[in-house]
Amino acid sequence: METQVVAESQTTALGTKPHYAILDGLRGVAALTVVIFHLCEAHATSHLDQLINHGYLAVDFFFLLSGFVIGYAYDDRWHKLTVKDFFKARLVRLQPMVVLGMIVGAVCFYFQDSALWPTIHEVPVWKMLLVMAIGFTLIPVPISMDIRGWQEMHPLDGPGWSLFFEYIANILYALGVRKFSNTALSVLVVLAGAALIHYAVTSATGDVIGGWSLDATQLRIGFTRMMFPFFAGLLLSRVATLGYVKNAFLWCSLLLLLVLAFPRVGGAENLWLNGLYDSLSIILAFPLIVWMGASGKIAGAGAARLCKFFGDISYPIYITHYPLIYIYTGWVSNHKTPLQQAWPVALLTFVAAVVLAYVCLKFYDEPIRRWLKRKVLAKP
Repeated sequence: METQVVAESQTTALGTKPHYAILDGLRGVAALTVVIFHLCEAHATSHLDQLINHGYLAVDFFFLLSGFVIGYAYDDRWHKLTVKDFFKARLVRLQPMVVLGMIVGAVCFYFQDSALWPTIHEVPVWKMLLVMAIGFTLIPVPISMDIRGWQEMHPLDGPGWSLFFEYIANILYALGVRKFSNTALSVLVVLAGAALIHYAVTSATGDVIGGWSLDATQLRIGFTRMMFPFFAGLLLSRVATLGYVKNAFLWCSLLLLLVLAFPRVGGAENLWLNGLYDSLSIILAFPLIVWMGASGKIAGAGAARLCKFFGDISYPIYITHYPLIYIYTGWVSNHKTPLQQAWPVALLTFVAAVVLAYVCLKFYDEPIRRWLKRKVLAKP
């Protein structure tokens, strides 16, 4: 969630540009939807009966949003920006919460109590701490070091996989793609879009879900999910002529929620139809939503505060909520509780995720980033 979740519309050392406040708010809408999607996932028997069925596409929305705002923030500044400065700015923005997310994940792993997961008695503390330390760097761990059993490249905090690909996208942008002409970038986007459609409609599951394991199949999914939306967002930031969309935050939020909550398409008999839905949502709907959001204006102090709050917590909630999901999933597994009965605990977990994110933001992320900006980004 930058993933994609985090994308900045300003740079400290080079001056500032206005925020796209509505895009900040949409980031929060998507991040909160991800939390609900993961809570419902604990009760699903397959992708076919999952509530908030396409919530996983929020990651692809984050990638596109990130590419758009990275282009807006940095594309016209490379005459006075070094690659080193760019990487330092991105590390300051992303890395503090990565570290805290892994710590939260380790604490929850240590105290988890469910037959669904290995216990701390089965996984040595030193191994958990080693996985946590590696997680601080976002370097994926091999499947042989998976201490949870889900084959995640970051077993203590699953969403770290998308941050890993966010970093790759940023590296590709800074080292080469930023120099592409609009024509060359368009060719890259078209090829990436074709690869996305091909994978989505031919995948064994009929969707684009995946990307979180360090094996050939999952790495292919991760790169396929990252390449089109991130660089399509970058291209959109370069070529789009913004208009004026009235009540843009409302309409964009409703359209985004419609895409993410839309029921499964095609059923088990026509998996390719859902893959087509996924790919067209990423290729057509998400750029439209971002364009509409960038074309809108916030009307009223209340809407401005809401968008700011949503934007502020979007990254912290994305990177810290999943350890709570592990606990909730384990509880559901222990008690075999259907959602109709488990909803009070699900609601409590959702509220806890929001509160945890806000506390992390105010008492850790913002102070740490202010300190790092003074120490790392400030020009002498």
